[in-house]
Amino acid sequence: MKTLVIVTHPSIETSVINKRWVEELKKYPEKYTVHELHKVYPDGNIDVQKEQQLIESHENLVLQFPVYWFNCPPLLKKWLDDVFAYGWAYGSKGGDKLKNRKAALAVSAGIREEDYHEEGRYRYTLEQILTPFELTFRYCYADYRSFFAYYGTETESGENEPGNELEPTGSLLDKSAQDYLKFVDNL
Repeated sequence: MKTLVIVTHPSIETSVINKRWVEELKKYPEKYTVHELHKVYPDGNIDVQKEQQLIESHENLVLQFPVYWFNCPPLLKKWLDDVFAYGWAYGSKGGDKLKNRKAALAVSAGIREEDYHEEGRYRYTLEQILTPFELTFRYCYADYRSFFAYYGTETESGENEPGNELEPTGSLLDKSAQDYLKFVDNL
């Protein structure tokens, strides 16, 4: 069975890292289904039943997004709230559709890796920041497999803007895309 990758990036066309990851995933349609939420739901009105059926038709689930104000983009949060519903994702009335399904995250962070440490600038690791996603998957009895991350470097002029990163060189970007596919393939 294939892996469903839910991509949530508010401006994928101008993205460097997430756009490159999507391009690489799309080279292998027999292995990955790339589902771009902002393209499918530009108005934010999510077809819950369609999304649930899409998840059910895949063995693995990956949520791909830029770390956005130390969280996910708002559309992904809405998608989680709507799609992971009582009676489907959890609860006593058939809420087992995520049970044992392998799930993971793929995130791009505009902040340097050393800033994501307890002694770093932000005092928390990326793993700690992403804990709510892990807990969500565990609450639904999914088989959470951790996360893949690309750390960037903030520009001096845009230090406080989420997702503002220096463009990585082509070889670093290509290596990241290849490493990402290996991560997904080894879920």
